[in-house]
Amino acid sequence: MTTADRSDRTDSSRPMSDLYDVINRRRDVRSEFTGEEIDPDTLYRVLGAAHSAPSVGLSQPWDFVLVRDEATRRAFREHVLAERNVFAAELSGERAKTFSKIKVEGIVESSLGITVTYDPDRGSPAVLGRHAIADAGLYSVCLAIQNLWLAATAEGLGVGWVSFYREDFLRRLLDIPSGVRPVAWLCVGPVRELAETPDLERHGWRSRLRLEDVVHDGKYRHDFTR
Repeated sequence: MTTADRSDRTDSSRPMSDLYDVINRRRDVRSEFTGEEIDPDTLYRVLGAAHSAPSVGLSQPWDFVLVRDEATRRAFREHVLAERNVFAAELSGERAKTFSKIKVEGIVESSLGITVTYDPDRGSPAVLGRHAIADAGLYSVCLAIQNLWLAATAEGLGVGWVSFYREDFLRRLLDIPSGVRPVAWLCVGPVRELAETPDLERHGWRSRLRLEDVVHDGKYRHDFTR
């Protein structure tokens, strides 16, 4: 280890700046996957970060289904494209034109599909902290997904969350038990680059709100527009 390396490791400001850099570089990836294999040690670290997420009552209600089989991924992609057409049929005019340019998945192009599930029975019947907020377990799964996403970004991998699917279809495709909910199909793998601007902003679908537009001091403000 060089003197410069030691200096980097002892610089207390560096880990914090690295964290913010990863947060700001994170993207929902569709087109940039290279298809290269993910190093097993890297994948283990990323899944370990996901599994380290906080969870209500320490219930850890998530599971991670790793999908490598090409036939399975192609079957899921066909379903997703059909659902994309369903959504497209609801649009008209400029909105339809804009959406036609947007790619909604990288299922086949990515190296791996990871389906993250939610098991509401994990830790039951007495899940500490869930008695008043039934969705607290689902929130825990979303925290695991965010951990996975940030860790993957730090490792130089891209992640794309596919949401154009029916839960029953994905449950049947991956033989997920009826009581377990598939929350996300994540496309994961090495990328050529991470885009500077999110796809939906770049294509003009939506613009990012200013922080000032979403911060309320004391009580919820009703006198502003979004």
